[in-house]
Amino acid sequence: MQYASHCPSQLAFRILMAVAILPFVVGPAMARPIEPSRNDHAITLAVSQWMARRHLTGQRLDDTISERCLKTFLKELDPLKLFFYQSDIDEFMQSKGQLDDTLKRGDIAFAYEVFARFMTRVDERVGQAKVELAKPQNFDLDEEMVRDPDHATYAKTQEEATQRWHLRVKFDLLKEIADKVPMEEAVKKLTKRYESIRKNWEQTNSDELLELYLTAMTSAFDPHSTYMSPSTLENFNIQMRLELEGIGASLRAVDGYTVVQNIIPGGAADRNGGLKPEDKILAVGEGTSGPMEDIVDMKLNDVVKKIRGKRGTIVRLEVEPKEGGGRKSVDITRDRIELKDSEARGEILPRGKKADGTPYQIGVIQLPSFYMDMEGARLQLPNYKSTTRDVRRLLEQFKSQHVDAVVVDLRFNGGGSLSEAVDMTGLFIDRGPVVQVKGPEGRSEPYPDDEPGLVWEGPLVVIINKFSASASEIFAGAIQDYGRGIILGDHSTHGKGTVQQLHDIGGTLMPFKEAPNMGALKLTIQQFYRPSGDSTQKRGVVSDLELPSLTTHLDVAEGDLDYALEFTRIAALPHDDFHMVNPAMIEGLRQRSQSRIANSEYFAKENRQINRYQEQKDRKTVTLNKEKFLQERAELDSDKEQEKRFEDVNNPKRPIFELDGYGEEVLDIAVDYLSMLGGNKVAVARPGGAVPRAQALPQ
Repeated sequence: MQYASHCPSQLAFRILMAVAILPFVVGPAMARPIEPSRNDHAITLAVSQWMARRHLTGQRLDDTISERCLKTFLKELDPLKLFFYQSDIDEFMQSKGQLDDTLKRGDIAFAYEVFARFMTRVDERVGQAKVELAKPQNFDLDEEMVRDPDHATYAKTQEEATQRWHLRVKFDLLKEIADKVPMEEAVKKLTKRYESIRKNWEQTNSDELLELYLTAMTSAFDPHSTYMSPSTLENFNIQMRLELEGIGASLRAVDGYTVVQNIIPGGAADRNGGLKPEDKILAVGEGTSGPMEDIVDMKLNDVVKKIRGKRGTIVRLEVEPKEGGGRKSVDITRDRIELKDSEARGEILPRGKKADGTPYQIGVIQLPSFYMDMEGARLQLPNYKSTTRDVRRLLEQFKSQHVDAVVVDLRFNGGGSLSEAVDMTGLFIDRGPVVQVKGPEGRSEPYPDDEPGLVWEGPLVVIINKFSASASEIFAGAIQDYGRGIILGDHSTHGKGTVQQLHDIGGTLMPFKEAPNMGALKLTIQQFYRPSGDSTQKRGVVSDLELPSLTTHLDVAEGDLDYALEFTRIAALPHDDFHMVNPAMIEGLRQRSQSRIANSEYFAKENRQINRYQEQKDRKTVTLNKEKFLQERAELDSDKEQEKRFEDVNNPKRPIFELDGYGEEVLDIAVDYLSMLGGNKVAVARPGGAVPRAQALPQ
């Protein structure tokens, strides 16, 4: 199975994990790893050999990769440069040209040495932070803290480290004050938070350390080649099949507590009714009489493992409700949970007026990912989950209700199955190439839609943003190349133009029927190209119409990632042009949209936030003067704004299509598009490749 998916860590502003059943894992996962195991040795050998022999670039595991691996590993451990001394870094960097040789031997002892030093520094720094918290703070001083990690330096002395944490503690306290938390409560909260940081790292197990180190090596080739530990692999598979067995809740870690983020509608916890969002789970027990285990300060992954279980079994939770009233016990019978908030959803919205006075009917499809149940497809199960099947069903419903246009919302869609992206594109075009892929041998191969006919022949609008990646870009790029519809939203999509293949390590090392789960290597094997021959790599799909949005200005694109591959171009393939869009139409739509936006209170606020965000981003430091700090936060708290947008995306009860100022403008553009098409509202293919409008029009 090939994937055009994107799951970068910078997209995850908090850990959101569905509670599901775990497969068999090789050996017990012990906290605070001491030394590598035989499994670590075998997995490291396999991953190193695959990377050196099969990566798209043909790059060897050499001194260049060795140095990149070391820098990435240190960055993953200490991204803000708060823990290590410069002397630690200088010592580690002496090995920058040797790690490739040790990895080829399956030796990861260096990772354990670095991690042990890191834990020593974590203990020291958390102790310093707690001392600082106990001191009275003067918030009238014009102190500043470096907020940009690229401009920060590692502390050279203990005094410098103490000063670094003095500033960090003041910054964290000011954030609590900005949220109107009383000082005494803020001090207690941060004391708990710093201690939780130490305890979370303390609970790192050997699987997690191996994943961290090997991914530092694989991502030195490109940012999307990763080693997935057994638990990470299972979570990946859950997201692809949109189904799990558990209680149906999303959890997050907050200052040492496991907090309920969301309850999945229709799931076991939802039906039980005893668990609510923002409740704290304090202890977990198996069955109706099993002993309760305290999970306060336990790592979220480990909590999830304890709550997961087989369908029909009971898990007992000790809960501190958000609304108070004392602790209570909640018994939930685990069940099969469908992650319906992650599947394609649709609704019909009225907008504008036709000549006869009735409103246009706009069918909106919200698509969070390109999912497919690989195991269900392999077994030819009749109702396995598939993006294309779900979108086809929605389109048929739209047609039966005589919608006038379809809007496909790909915002925050990070990709998924390559084959699903191809098949779903085929619902909107006749036969022809959807994407081309080229591997290390240099030969390109088309992935065509071979099914004749279109499921939806009418006007099409596709919404994208900077988080629309990979498979989303395949779909949007093909729609644009075929002249099939309008692409609108952020300036461009994410810019991930590579294809990954999943290699099951247990099945390879132990090729027998019941091979253990030893994780998998997600390996970049190909680069994909649009029918026009352009890659989306580091460039993305450029919108025909750009709408003001904070997301377009965030540093989360492919080009912002370390060691991203470069943009390239290959020969175009012959493909139809539906002539549903032309430059004059785009310009007319742009003028109408800009006129509305200029008079929109919603977009005026969005533009103010964008300008303030740019100002904050350009500053490498943040003030620790209370008056100035609170004034800046009142204008825009960029961190909270980003976090809020992701909470909205991950809320299972979110509407299919938000009718805020942005959503209303999208529908108005769709109505304008319908009026400009006049009688030409049915897509008719004409031979001859279309010029991508992203290049043909000024941007």
